[in-house]
Amino acid sequence: MKPIVQLKSISEINSFVQCKTKHPLVAIVDFSKTDEYIEEGTRISADFYSIMFKNYCANKLRYGRQVYDFQDGSLICIAPKQVLVMDNEIEKKEEMLGWGLFFHPDLIRGTSLGSKMNTYSFFNYEMSEALHLSDKEKQVLYDCVQKIEAELEENIDHHSQNLIVTSIELLLNYCLRYYERQFITRKNANSNTIEEIEKLLKNYFKSEKLKESGLPTVKFLADGVCLSPSYLSDLLKKETGMNAQDHIHYFLIEEAKNKLINTDNSVGEIAYFLGFEYPQYFSRLFKQKTGKTPSEYRSLN
Repeated sequence: MKPIVQLKSISEINSFVQCKTKHPLVAIVDFSKTDEYIEEGTRISADFYSIMFKNYCANKLRYGRQVYDFQDGSLICIAPKQVLVMDNEIEKKEEMLGWGLFFHPDLIRGTSLGSKMNTYSFFNYEMSEALHLSDKEKQVLYDCVQKIEAELEENIDHHSQNLIVTSIELLLNYCLRYYERQFITRKNANSNTIEEIEKLLKNYFKSEKLKESGLPTVKFLADGVCLSPSYLSDLLKKETGMNAQDHIHYFLIEEAKNKLINTDNSVGEIAYFLGFEYPQYFSRLFKQKTGKTPSEYRSLN
């Protein structure tokens, strides 16, 4: 396995794709103007955020569990420290279209965007969960990129950071809108996913896994339907109003209610059966979700 190429700075990504550095914390790359051939199997990790759009790519990317080649004209957003693996294919340079926006966390540190980056959960999606854009949406995002590029051509002054960060935030907000649209257009597929999640949870709570492994995790559910934990939680939130953790807690509380009503087991015994090491944690969660303690619920039913 090849060692990871670690890109720590914006100047290093510019050097990697043979572009001139215009700003120490942000770069835009026109993929049609770069010699992008990278040795097959090269693993790349960056200390900055990456947003990339391509209609076609000489290098297929492996990111997480999936291989992705951008042939549909899609956008991916990658958080710092994630690892990409390059799989090469032969392609004419003139067919390579697209752009990349790269910005270092230091650019947004202390800004309103910096404080809300965790709301852009799509930075932790899998490649297969990329954003597929209409022609109109492609143009809107490209307009944002052009604004940033125009600012990079100016001399850096005390307005530069605010103007660049504002344009990046605008682009990310459009991505949020388009992802919500994509959740809607994939409603049928999403319904199947919800059914699979409910089946996974029902089977888990009926099995011995609770006693053996404790509560199911969001990652367990995501792996069960071949999605990333972030994408699954966002999908469930859009479709049902509850994220993945909420669904786990819902099935947990329903199972707890059944045992409180239909068995003579103590609250502590039920807590241990449900995978809680400490009964007080179970009682606290039960009251948070139902408004009553387990003992109160039992006495009322």
